[in-house]
Amino acid sequence: MITFTRTRMTVAGVAAIGLALAGCSGDSGSSAARTDLAATSITLEEQWVKAADSGMTAMFGTLRNNSDADLLLTEVSSPASLRVELHEMADGGAGSTVMRRKQGGITVPAGGSYTLEPGADHVMLFDLPAPIKAGTEVPFTFLFGEAGTAEFTAQVRAFAGAKEEYQESNGG
Repeated sequence: MITFTRTRMTVAGVAAIGLALAGCSGDSGSSAARTDLAATSITLEEQWVKAADSGMTAMFGTLRNNSDADLLLTEVSSPASLRVELHEMADGGAGSTVMRRKQGGITVPAGGSYTLEPGADHVMLFDLPAPIKAGTEVPFTFLFGEAGTAEFTAQVRAFAGAKEEYQESNGG
């Protein structure tokens, strides 16, 4: 009986010390809090995807950051595409513009927004395994580094524009 009591007291003592240490850590920027920041702070408005039968297409919309910290969008994924990249329009020389992978990600400012639109920064979907038809929706996961992920869907629309030339970049 004494052994049982001591064991129980030892377990309770170790648990109390563990809780005390966790409470004293004072890490208000804990991993869990950082991981949840994007999911609770980022919204995507007026989002849509250009319909496409094959090849590639793009997603557009406005990202809003309701937190008090800048959030860096580093990666986007979707089950609708084998490869998804952040893209920008850049000077292609001789008065032309070309679409290329955007290096360094996209910063959505604290309390602000960032617009993804045709002819500017956007999300590209490559190597489509199946057609993306108007009237359907496409799911996306946006990765904001240590701030975690945010999940969205975007409506697919027919759109005749956004036929920019794509330039493969060596940087990434």
